[in-house]
Amino acid sequence: MRTKKAVSKETWVFLLLIIISFTYLGNVMGVGIMFNVIMKTAHALLIDTVFFIMAIAVLAGAFAALLSEFGVVALINKIISPVMNPIYDLPGAASIGAITTYLSDNPAIISLSKDKGFSQYFKNYQIPALTNLGTAFGMGLILSTYMISLGNGTEFFIPVIIGNLGAVIGSVISVRIMMRFTKKYYNVTKDTKFDEPPIDFNKVRTIRSGNALERSIEAALEGGKNGVEMGLAIIPGVLFICTIVMVLTFGPSETINGVAVYKGVAFEGVNILPKLGGILKPVIKPLFGFQNVEAIAFPITSLGSVGAALALVAKFLKEGIIGANEIAVFTAMGMTWSGYLSTHVGMMDALGVRKLANKAILSHTIGGLGAGIASHYIFVFISSIS
Repeated sequence: MRTKKAVSKETWVFLLLIIISFTYLGNVMGVGIMFNVIMKTAHALLIDTVFFIMAIAVLAGAFAALLSEFGVVALINKIISPVMNPIYDLPGAASIGAITTYLSDNPAIISLSKDKGFSQYFKNYQIPALTNLGTAFGMGLILSTYMISLGNGTEFFIPVIIGNLGAVIGSVISVRIMMRFTKKYYNVTKDTKFDEPPIDFNKVRTIRSGNALERSIEAALEGGKNGVEMGLAIIPGVLFICTIVMVLTFGPSETINGVAVYKGVAFEGVNILPKLGGILKPVIKPLFGFQNVEAIAFPITSLGSVGAALALVAKFLKEGIIGANEIAVFTAMGMTWSGYLSTHVGMMDALGVRKLANKAILSHTIGGLGAGIASHYIFVFISSIS
């Protein structure tokens, strides 16, 4: 536990920022309306978004547990393992980490890396890069399922597949850049010798006790329980971060004779992010293909919490702000970044390499941007030939 002077410079800076922020919002919207908007937006996000995501997380968690219980995950691992070394410079065992975080969330890779039966297949410089690999696929199943569910049919299925491919590309970029830093950190050269792992990884898998029916019921219930816990875990991020982002993204309910009219309802705001996005539009549009600058709110929110970012998507679709291209880019960037700014330091600390946290963040920032750019251009290419 760190300590600091009870009242320091940051105390006054924080107070100043709070006063400026609330003074600005109150001046634009009216003090009473401002609090109404904040509370009603948070309430709407909880009822309409969080519980929906939680329902998907329960179903996805149960399904993922069944896939693991009956060896489908092991089969996928055997298929993926041969490509891990040439693409990522990681052993085949690393594919287990990618699959595990895809089915759950970023920190799952840490519990794996702490297992000696898993970590023995990695060279010392490869272990820190597991943070980047795992984070690149965090909440992938839930994110993909949620995006597909927003469509009226299958119109978002292909964009989500493209987004998953973009996330793979982003993960390669992130891990490869991180490897350059870790090799330097551990003084690894071409002549460095490492011990080979004693046996092939994952020749056996653990299963629950009982017959097939009992195992399937237990796996589904346990996986569903994990989904509930994940759904509860995203509530603070969605309600706090996303409420702020929504207030900064959307505008008043209506404008009469050029005058903004606020009604104190959910999802009103002061329209700051689109104005900032407008400055970046000459860069954003060719890179990601966003037709409306408001879409930049999703990747920005994903930096801290992809669960919170998901809360923006349905609103964007309803407002006609985004389309299939944005779904592809959002899937790629949301999965690759998946709130890495809020998890990377803790994850690197857990691995005992906190000094490399800034390198991991830099690598993953570039990886996320690469994922978004790749998914956009893949979408454009597929759209042109279809």
